[in-house]
Amino acid sequence: MEATGRKAVELAKQAEKVSKETGASIAAAPQFADITRVAEAVEIPVFAQHIDPIKPGSCTGHVLVDSIKEAGAVGTLINHSEKQLKLVDIDTAIRLAREKNLISCVCANNPSVSAAAAALKPDIVSIEPPELIGTGVAVSKAQPEVVTNTVKLVREVNAEVTILCGAGISHGEDVAVALRLGTQGVLVASGIVKAKDPYSILREFVDATKQ
Repeated sequence: MEATGRKAVELAKQAEKVSKETGASIAAAPQFADITRVAEAVEIPVFAQHIDPIKPGSCTGHVLVDSIKEAGAVGTLINHSEKQLKLVDIDTAIRLAREKNLISCVCANNPSVSAAAAALKPDIVSIEPPELIGTGVAVSKAQPEVVTNTVKLVREVNAEVTILCGAGISHGEDVAVALRLGTQGVLVASGIVKAKDPYSILREFVDATKQ
């Protein structure tokens, strides 16, 4: 509820403020119903949380890539641990996003899946062990080998893709460690959404990238 409706806009504005103050690249990924209101309220990039591997037609209840672009999104998450897809559907979703000039960020639960996703040439791959999501125990500290192995395997198949890591990222030091392990940023939800002062945590995260 901290990131629903009007609160989604308020949270995105905090992210925008930090981005403008620091020059850091920060994007928001609100729920589908909030994409338009968030995109109209802020200048930072807005992503969808998912797209379905479908074309326009008889697909009631599915998420069409055209609809999230029309709503104002510039990219989308694909295969989040809470909305996983088969590999063939990940491939289709990446292709559909590419056709619409949308940024694709594929989430993966382990190094081998990360490498498989990277081979499909998305813009971003994010390693997120699902057992750590929302725990406050950062993957970069609890399972650093997962991050380093992901970076190694991904780079063997794709030298260009941006690599992020997520799951349990809660403190600036978590971000600093993630970058030292070879990633280029983090994917975070509850660490910001449930924080008493999201602005301060966002600033802490950004400051940690300069360590």
